[in-house]
Amino acid sequence: MRKNLKEARQRAGMTQQEVAKYLGVTLRSYQRLESNIPQFLGRIKHWDALEDLFGIHQRVLRQVFPIQKNSEDKGK
Repeated sequence: MRKNLKEARQRAGMTQQEVAKYLGVTLRSYQRLESNIPQFLGRIKHWDALEDLFGIHQRVLRQVFPIQKNSEDKGK
């Protein structure tokens, strides 16, 4: 998951649909970008636009964090 990208969007008070419209992509394409499933890189022009929109370097926005396991799964 691209936690930094999701948090930047939320701090900006924007929905996924609003960011998708800003980028000129479908909602599903933006959701794939934010969730990184399946390892979706996206286009450089979109990362440039996101960097401008949120004021955060795209390397930070592109960072992928592992999905956290539930506390119930930790003993397995």
